[in-house]
Amino acid sequence: MKHTISVLVENRFGVLARVAGMFSGRGFNIDTLNVAPTQDPSRSRITVTVKGNDQQLDQAVKQLNRFINVLEVTDFQRDTFVARELILVKVAADSVKRTEVMQICDVFRAKIIDVNPRALIIEATGNPTKIEAFLNMLEPFGILELARTGNLALRRDPAAPAAE
Repeated sequence: MKHTISVLVENRFGVLARVAGMFSGRGFNIDTLNVAPTQDPSRSRITVTVKGNDQQLDQAVKQLNRFINVLEVTDFQRDTFVARELILVKVAADSVKRTEVMQICDVFRAKIIDVNPRALIIEATGNPTKIEAFLNMLEPFGILELARTGNLALRRDPAAPAAE
C-alpha cells in the first residue's frame, strides 16, 4: 500500500539524512521525497511517499516521532488530505505537432513556459493520477526531459467541505 507521510521538522543540519536513513534502514523504497521550508523559516516539511504494509509503517512513524528535531508526523492514509505534484516536461514538438501538444496542455490546464523550434517546456500541477494521465498523453510526441517534485500534501480541515 502507498503511504504519503508528512514530517514537520526543525530546520537543522542532518535531519533530512536521519529521516531518509530511517526509511531505508527499515527496507522502504522512497518513491518521492520533497523538502522545503515552511512559513516559519526555522521549520521544514519533509513529504515522503513510500510503499509498505500498515504495520511496518506504523513502526516507522513511531520511530520518527522519537527523533530529536521532529515536531509532527502525519500519515495521510489515515486523514483526509490534498496532494499535488509539479512537473516540468520537455516535449518534442516541431511546428507540425505543436498545435496538438498545446491542445493537450489546455485540457490538463498546463502552461507552456518555453518554446523553441524543436521542443516545448511545459509546467503542470495536479494530483498524481492527473500527472500520470498527462504524461501518458505526451509520451507519443517524445518526452525529452522530465523533472518532478513528488507529492506535496496537507491535511484537510475535517469540518470544511471537500472541494478540489
